[in-house]
Amino acid sequence: MGLIIGLVFLGVFGVVVLIAAASGTGATEQTRAIMTRLESAIAVGKPEMADLIVDVRKNELMSSIPWLDRYLSKLELAPRIRRFLYQANVKWTVGGLSLFCAVCFIVPAYLIYLRTGLVILSIIIGLVAGAGPLGWVYQKRKMRMNKFEEGIPEALELIVSALRVGHSLNAAMGLVSRECSDPVGGEFRVTFDEMNYGLELKSALDNLVTRVPLQDVKIICTAVLIQRESGGNLAEVLEKTSQVIRERFRLKRQVLTHTAQGRLTGWILTLLPVVLGFLLYMVNPDLMSMLWKKDLGIKLLYAAGGMIVVGGLIIRKIVNMDV
Repeated sequence: MGLIIGLVFLGVFGVVVLIAAASGTGATEQTRAIMTRLESAIAVGKPEMADLIVDVRKNELMSSIPWLDRYLSKLELAPRIRRFLYQANVKWTVGGLSLFCAVCFIVPAYLIYLRTGLVILSIIIGLVAGAGPLGWVYQKRKMRMNKFEEGIPEALELIVSALRVGHSLNAAMGLVSRECSDPVGGEFRVTFDEMNYGLELKSALDNLVTRVPLQDVKIICTAVLIQRESGGNLAEVLEKTSQVIRERFRLKRQVLTHTAQGRLTGWILTLLPVVLGFLLYMVNPDLMSMLWKKDLGIKLLYAAGGMIVVGGLIIRKIVNMDV
């Protein structure tokens, strides 16, 4: 009974907080309108100057709710989650993601508890559902990083061409920011703007590595910094780096091709018991309900869930290879 009261309280609290967050959007729209007018004033009425205006304001807002924003700002985990959201190019705040995960945890856990009466099973299913938003953000981040990795060789070729015709490294990065599509162009545009506003090359490249934590980006930044310290032909160094990245990318694709069968087997073995159990419950609910109505069935259910998780992790460890 106490668990039901607690879940109801958390559900009502989540709904109230979401309503409060929605009510704060008016102030956000008003602020956005004011900033638009200021940017128009800076452009002095010239439409062609709008693209040249650089937004140097840093949005450090953790949540649209003031007290939640102050609380999240004190946590060391909040900046990492904010960086995680930025890398996924998701326009959520840390507070919004936290509330969304909380609601996704409370609702399924409460429904499963009402249906089965099992506390542990309800918590496990609630945790899986609550991790759904995090998994979606992680998938978005992974797709964006893969797209960035595919566009790195083209960006390096532009930098090499610009250096060979006499441009500086800063001008070459500006060329990449204009010619390459996102996410490569966007990230290099941020680095280009930081260098234009007086930030040192090492600090700007360190910020690039922080925003895009890829091995290829680390190789490029290390090559540029070493060339700055020891001298040499930077165009030739970046050209060789581009060739190495292309070979790594080709080798990674070959590894993915050879391990495709193992990854498919892992997904089938992991999802087949869950899907089969759901279908059997739809056909004969009384038979499947014995798994959570009897003590032996509960033990078998927990054992089966544990073995599914362990087996999936083992298969994932076998087929994942670092290149």
